[in-house]
Amino acid sequence: MDVEIPADVRDTAARLGAGVSYALKVMAGQLADYPDMGQPSNLPGILSVTIDGDLFEDCPALTIGYIREPDRIAIRYIRLSHPTGSASSARDQDPVATPATHVLAEREIADAWQRITHWLQHNTVDSYSALRPGASTAAIDALEHDLGIEAPASLRTLWSLTAGDDGVDGMGCLPGNHVLMTLDAVAALYRQQMESQAHQDTLNAGRGEYDRITVWKAAWIPVAALGPADRTSGLYLDSSTGYLGRWSRYNEGPDDELDTLVSYLEDVADMLEFPDLATRDKPGRVGEALVWGSRLDAAQEDQWQPLAGS
Repeated sequence: MDVEIPADVRDTAARLGAGVSYALKVMAGQLADYPDMGQPSNLPGILSVTIDGDLFEDCPALTIGYIREPDRIAIRYIRLSHPTGSASSARDQDPVATPATHVLAEREIADAWQRITHWLQHNTVDSYSALRPGASTAAIDALEHDLGIEAPASLRTLWSLTAGDDGVDGMGCLPGNHVLMTLDAVAALYRQQMESQAHQDTLNAGRGEYDRITVWKAAWIPVAALGPADRTSGLYLDSSTGYLGRWSRYNEGPDDELDTLVSYLEDVADMLEFPDLATRDKPGRVGEALVWGSRLDAAQEDQWQPLAGS
């Protein structure tokens, strides 16, 4: 059985270290002998296998995705794997920030966002047109200086591709019709929330240990909001853990997404490309705009058309 390893997969492995390239070569040999050893992934037609990081020197835990055809195997991606275990234990682990993981995150964000924008451009042109151009490195650096915090490489990459979503009739292109916040909106909300927390800290001084209230943490960076002018709730990226969480003015609880920014955007792309597999929300159209089914108002219900297969 022939096993094809595309150049981009080899490049990713090389950036992750010599041990990763060797592990990929070994796994390719095993797949040639046992092509059905993988398990179904969350992508149609793609099987995945994992590599224990302890098996090879200078090699982290990896996941390899591949397509199995009658006469060949084509490896589609290689990614760092997260340790298995409970969601809470995974969130408690500090993210490993190395040049290699930064490069991988940047590439995965770029790939996922390209899939999303390509779909928008060819299916819902109004939603595509509402996306702002990417921000310059100087603008992102200025925002970090304003916030006094370093944004993860994944978020910097996303901002460099699209620095906000103006929405269509108040509806953004992310699930729940959330919009990607502009850099100005990120700075304004961060300052507002930090001021709210400072007020709570004053009140917390007179509260018991279990009565203290946390509405915001310095490591939280706003990412998405309910609408271009609606700041009642949205998503933040915890720069200390790399995971998304939900914020709300109504103190509805953290409702953590338990997603990285990469896995969240990959899921959005999957739902648009394969709507019949969508679980987080149901995508559809109103005219030339993408509208997610979880937030339809009465005026939209008769116009909303679910995507084929939804």
